Amino acid sequence: MLRNQKGFTLIEIIAVLVILGILAAVAVPKYFDMQTKSQQSAVSGAVAALQSTATQQYAQALLNTPSVTTYAPTSPIVVGDFSGTITNAAGVVTVRVTAGPSWWASTIVGNSKSFTLY
Repeated sequence: MLRNQKGFTLIEIIAVLVILGILAAVAVPKYFDMQTKSQQSAVSGAVAALQSTATQQYAQALLNTPSVTTYAPTSPIVVGDFSGTITNAAGVVTVRVTAGPSWWASTIVGNSKSFTLY
């Protein structure tokens, strides 16, 4: 008499575990790479927002005082989760992200940018 057997054999379970192990070995490094790239993109966005803020503040200073030739705010500028500084030396404006979320570090590539306003 044969009984109706249900369930998986040991070989089937091992095959599934091997496949899951291979998928995990491929997916985990890609996840960490995506995390690093998304953090760099967030910092790049903050730098672009600082650049836009610097340009807007310079334009406002020109409207208030048409003879102004340089402009750099003295207090840190906050853009989203980040804050940064804007400096102006000889017509070259540099924006730099100086603080951010818990994962942020000042060593992240692309945390500053220099440009001219005029």
